[in-house]
Amino acid sequence: MNYELFIAKRLTKSAKHKSSISSPIIKIAIVAISLGIIIMMIAIATGIGLQDKIRDKVAGFNGHVQITNFDNNNSEITLVPVSAEQSFYPDFNLVDGIRHIQAYATKPAIIKTETDFEGVVVKGVGQEYDWQFLQEYLVEGALPVFGDEYSEEVLLSEHISNRLQFKVGDEFNTFFLKEDISKPPSVRKFKVVGIYNSGMQEFDESVVFADLKQIQRLNKWDSNQVGGFEIFVNDFNMIRFKGDQIYAETPSELNTTTILSKYPGIFEWIKLFDNNIALIIIIMILVAGINMITALLVLILERTQMIGILKSLGSTNWSVRKLFLYNASYIILRGLFWGNLIGISLLLIQQYFGVITLDPDTYYVREAPVYISVGYIVLLNIGTLLLCLLMLLIPSYIITKISPVKAIKFD
Repeated sequence: MNYELFIAKRLTKSAKHKSSISSPIIKIAIVAISLGIIIMMIAIATGIGLQDKIRDKVAGFNGHVQITNFDNNNSEITLVPVSAEQSFYPDFNLVDGIRHIQAYATKPAIIKTETDFEGVVVKGVGQEYDWQFLQEYLVEGALPVFGDEYSEEVLLSEHISNRLQFKVGDEFNTFFLKEDISKPPSVRKFKVVGIYNSGMQEFDESVVFADLKQIQRLNKWDSNQVGGFEIFVNDFNMIRFKGDQIYAETPSELNTTTILSKYPGIFEWIKLFDNNIALIIIIMILVAGINMITALLVLILERTQMIGILKSLGSTNWSVRKLFLYNASYIILRGLFWGNLIGISLLLIQQYFGVITLDPDTYYVREAPVYISVGYIVLLNIGTLLLCLLMLLIPSYIITKISPVKAIKFD
C-alpha cells in the first residue's frame, strides 16, 4: 500500500510539473470540482435557509396548529368564541412535543386618519403570547406589554405605518363594524408603541397586534372566551402527525387546522426548492465526474509506458488501476478543499452581512437566508468524493486492455 501511494504521489507531482497536456486538464478538473462543491453548498444552504425562514414567519403569525370553533368555517376572523376553560390550556400536556400554546382573537377594523384610511385585522393576544418571533423584526419602538388592565398599546407593521404616516407614540382611532350595519361602528383609540417588518406582505399589509381584552369587550365576550388557540410544536416535520393527535384530544365542537392546510400554496411552493436543490446537485456531480473522467483518461494515455513497466514487473491490473484512482482521489480532495474554503466563506459573508438581497413581495424575505450545518457539508463532500470515484471505475478499466509489450514500445 505504501508503495502504491508513493507511485500515486509521483504521478501527481509529475503531472503537475511536467509541461504536458495533463497539467491543464488536471487544473480544469480541480476547478470543476471546486465550482461544483461551491454551487451545491450555496444551493443547499440558501434553499433550506429560505424554507426555514418562510415557514417560521408563517408559524409566527399563526402558530403551527390552530384550534377554533367549527362554526368559524376556517375563517381568518374568529366570529364564534371558544371557552378558555379547557383541559389543554394553559398547558397542553395531552400530547408530547408541544412547545407552547397561546390564546388569541381576531376582528376586522378600519383605521381612519384625516387624510386616509386602511382596512386591517386586529389580532388580540394575551399575557402568554410569545413575542420572540416579532422581536427579531422590530424596527422601531418596543413590543406592547399586556397585563390585567385594558391596554391601548398596539404593534403596527411598517407597511401600515408608512401608508398612514404613523410613528411611535402616535394615537389613532379604529372603527369596528357591528353585525347590524345600521348601527354606528364601535370606536377605539390605540397608541403605537412599536413598528415591525416581517417581510411577509400577506401579513404585514393587514395584521395589527392589540390587547386580547379589547377584542373580548368589542365582541361582548366574557374574560373566559377567546377566538381560538395557537399551538407550537417542537418538530415542524411532525406537524401533520401532531395536528391529528391534537384534534383527537380536543372536544368535538372544536376544529384543528395546521398551517400546511391553511396556506397550501406557500408550502407547496417552498417544497419545490427540494427539487431544484436535487437537480443542481445531480448536474454539478455529473459535470465534476465528466471532468475527472477526462483527466483520468489523459493521465492513463500519458503513462502508458509506465503501466507497461509496472505490469511487466508483476503488478496486477487492479493494483495499477488503484494507483490512478489514488491519484484521482488526490485531485478530487484538492478541489473539495478549495471549494469548501470558498463556499463556506461566501455563506458566512452572506449570513453576517446580507450582501445578496431579494424581493420580499416574491420571496417573503429581504436578504437571502443561509442555513449552515456541519452535517450536510460533510455528507456533501463524502458523497461527491464517492460518486466521482465510482464514475472513474469504468474508464480505469482501460488499463486492463494495455499490453505490457506494446506499452513499453509506446511513445
